[in-house]
Amino acid sequence: MGDAGSVAPGGWQRARRIARMAAIGTGATMAATAATGGVLLGQARQARRTIPMAEAPPPRCDGVYGAKLPGPPVTMVILGDSSAAGYGVHRRRETPGALLATGLSRRLHRPVRLHRFAVVGALSAGLKPQVESALEVDPDIAVVLVGGNDVTNRTPLSVAVRYLVDAVRTLRATGCEVVVGTCPDLGAIRPIQPPLRWLARRWSRQLAAAQTMAVVEGGGWTVSLGDLLGPRFAAEPARMFAWDRFHPSAEGYAVAAAALLPTVLSALGAGQERRAGLVRGEGVRSLPEAAHEAARHAGTEVSATQVRGRDRGPGGRWAQLRRRAFFGVGAVPQSGPAESPTLEGLA
Repeated sequence: MGDAGSVAPGGWQRARRIARMAAIGTGATMAATAATGGVLLGQARQARRTIPMAEAPPPRCDGVYGAKLPGPPVTMVILGDSSAAGYGVHRRRETPGALLATGLSRRLHRPVRLHRFAVVGALSAGLKPQVESALEVDPDIAVVLVGGNDVTNRTPLSVAVRYLVDAVRTLRATGCEVVVGTCPDLGAIRPIQPPLRWLARRWSRQLAAAQTMAVVEGGGWTVSLGDLLGPRFAAEPARMFAWDRFHPSAEGYAVAAAALLPTVLSALGAGQERRAGLVRGEGVRSLPEAAHEAARHAGTEVSATQVRGRDRGPGGRWAQLRRRAFFGVGAVPQSGPAESPTLEGLA
């Protein structure tokens, strides 16, 4: 097993190449950024003042879900930042980890042992110690949600990608399956005003595309979160955002978990769930094409595939693009008191 913080030969070069392809595919805006630099800095300062700093930690969600079910437990680990930790909710059952573990247990009819190593405020560079801790519990599957803090801190794409792909490769080397929910669309955050909002959306998509290319090359699966919650957030910001207007509420996390669950099942080899979940829009693309398309369409799964027995074609690695039917989205209430609607929806 390699060091989680090491970089394979050529790792920096690959990361830079992926970053360039992501920037080209989503449209670079360097000139616009430079031209409005003073405005953007002022808006960034205003957004930081408006968005409260993290207070109490999110509820712990570690434990065994479906303990009475037969069979040995599946071990799942949750890595990443505050979105993975479930910051913004107050009940264990409302956290992404608990939602995914509950849904996975009920779909597989097996217990799921969950360990959360995600840290509020983490950058992609902070994945190394999380991976090291995760490997100690011998996980079957890891779910990683990271990227938002890299955007707000303007981490270079190549740096964020290098740390993420190193984490994926280290986990995959032990036989652990990896599902990454790519960077969400920070342009949906209300305290961020145009033109910073427009650039935040562009930066988010660039990072999401770069993450997709890196993760699939590293042997993992991705699900684009993008503006998955955008329409609902715009229509019902008081319900879909937490109190800080930056992190999702219980309903927001329920929708994200519903998008991730089918891919988690597929990564674990639940073939029946894979067939049942297919919807219109699937297809085989080169990995760069699939990554850029996924960045524009939230809820899209990308994984490696073969064409005529070959992993690669003229445009690079082949990738399978699927737009999944969400499990349980209909259970998220449209009105009335928030009651953690999510467990029934992911059952």
